[in-house]
Amino acid sequence: MKEIEIKDKKKFLEENYPFGEVPDLEDIKRCIHCDTIFLVKDYKVFEDSTGFQYICCPNAPECDGTVIDWFNVE
Repeated sequence: MKEIEIKDKKKFLEENYPFGEVPDLEDIKRCIHCDTIFLVKDYKVFEDSTGFQYICCPNAPECDGTVIDWFNVE
């Protein structure tokens, strides 16, 4: 997989977020794979050989967490 540079992270999330309500870039999340707390705006995007793009933990590729592994921090 290769990392893709996203210039407009807000627009990318609005167009590609796979779940209900799109989080704000300033929302705080926790990745359950690496137990890191981060701002949504720090996410990374990786593309596989088929062209599918994954919204990943800011610690990727060391962490294999994707958007499904993020939880709200109260």
